[in-house]
Amino acid sequence: MIENDVKRLEEIAKTIENGVNLDEGLKLYEEGCKLAKNCLNELDKAKGKIIMIKKEFNKKDKGENNG
Repeated sequence: MIENDVKRLEEIAKTIENGVNLDEGLKLYEEGCKLAKNCLNELDKAKGKIIMIKKEFNKKDKGENNG
């Protein structure tokens, strides 16, 4: 779920900002990259759905105005 991923990303950022050793920092960075990728994928899916809904709405709106 995107909300959980964003929350975890915030936790990772705070942890890294507070200072960690190199190994831990690399692990957290890798986890953060995976979470960010998941978020971007979810946002792309949502954008696609919005575009489809908008197209359907515009078709219905044009049909009602012509009919």
